[in-house]
Amino acid sequence: MSSAQGSSKDNPQRISILGSTGSIGKSTLDVVSRHPERYKVQALSAHTRVDELFEQCVRFNPAVAVVGSEEAAQRLQDLCGAQNLSIQIEHGAKALEQVAESINTDVVVAAIVGSAGLLSTLAAASAGKRLLLANKESLVMSGELLMNAAKSSGALIMPVDSEHNAIFQSLPSTASGVNTEGIVKILLTASGGPFRQFTPEQLRVVTVQQALKHPNWVMGPKISIDSATLMNKGLEVIEACQLFDMSPDGIEVVVHPESIIHSMVSYKDGSVIAQMGRPDMRTPIAHALAWPERIESGVEPLDFLKVSGLHFEAPDMQRFPLLRLAFEAQREGGTAPTVLNAANEVAVDAFLTGDVAFLQLAEVVEQTLSRSKISPTSDLSTIISADEHARVIARELVQSFL
Repeated sequence: MSSAQGSSKDNPQRISILGSTGSIGKSTLDVVSRHPERYKVQALSAHTRVDELFEQCVRFNPAVAVVGSEEAAQRLQDLCGAQNLSIQIEHGAKALEQVAESINTDVVVAAIVGSAGLLSTLAAASAGKRLLLANKESLVMSGELLMNAAKSSGALIMPVDSEHNAIFQSLPSTASGVNTEGIVKILLTASGGPFRQFTPEQLRVVTVQQALKHPNWVMGPKISIDSATLMNKGLEVIEACQLFDMSPDGIEVVVHPESIIHSMVSYKDGSVIAQMGRPDMRTPIAHALAWPERIESGVEPLDFLKVSGLHFEAPDMQRFPLLRLAFEAQREGGTAPTVLNAANEVAVDAFLTGDVAFLQLAEVVEQTLSRSKISPTSDLSTIISADEHARVIARELVQSFL
């Protein structure tokens, strides 16, 4: 993690939020709105939620707004024109990259879910931005390329995932990032999701509606399903390996149902340092925005007198095999994490539309991994090719289940 200029009260930072209508984007805007003297919204993006994006444009008046299609761009243009908003409206993946690398942007919030956020995230890292990373798939698919791009450009990657942000806060840090010397293990906490105590029989009949109801966090559909299967934690294991230069054997997942401890770091001297707080994404977002300073986030402090207890248990990788598959993919290396992620995205989409059952999610991913050729991640074209081929295999598997 390299250095980058932080926020200054005398020089407001220009922020571009890619995925501004999602949960991370909305939380970021909430934090930014509390500090108008420190931050100026430069650009906002959404794929299809034009009405929500328009409401954000009215409130924050960005210079640029990006949507997914030409039709969506025209609708947003009409809405903005009716309100006499002078906003540059763009559409498509290339426009996202241009926003991410623009000289008019100081901070990029990478909050687009899934592989769709890969190229714009890489563009921000290559351009030397302060990159608030919520798009974990970018690290899963192309971690080495992303970290090398940041190192070469002087970009500062600040993790926004609550777990990785907690790890960052639990490590010694300097202006150039964190120091991982003296670490024995990273302890990555997991809530366990809504089905932590479900039997295999109960898991067989899990519905989409059940899987979308996370006990502690408010998230989008894709991340909610990943949390229910523990794949989200598997992706975070891979992400932690890349962010903190750790091997999978240096990461331990600990189920912590209360979601008060967001992660911990164990040191050689026997110390364990943890970051704690309410389960609210505004805390890690505020930290990532202002680091090495601290700013108000809108989150109430944790009241220890009202905490009934802290509980911990090991994850059950028999009932939740996607976590095991993520560890295995990271150990195998190369394009294995890329294949894992692609197959999971296809499987989750199929589950949300009722084409596969809950337990078949892991089957799609495992069989896709076994049928895919794993190659070294030498360049972006190799990664994109592996992603595309894995999706073809995964879709064929989904069809076979119908």
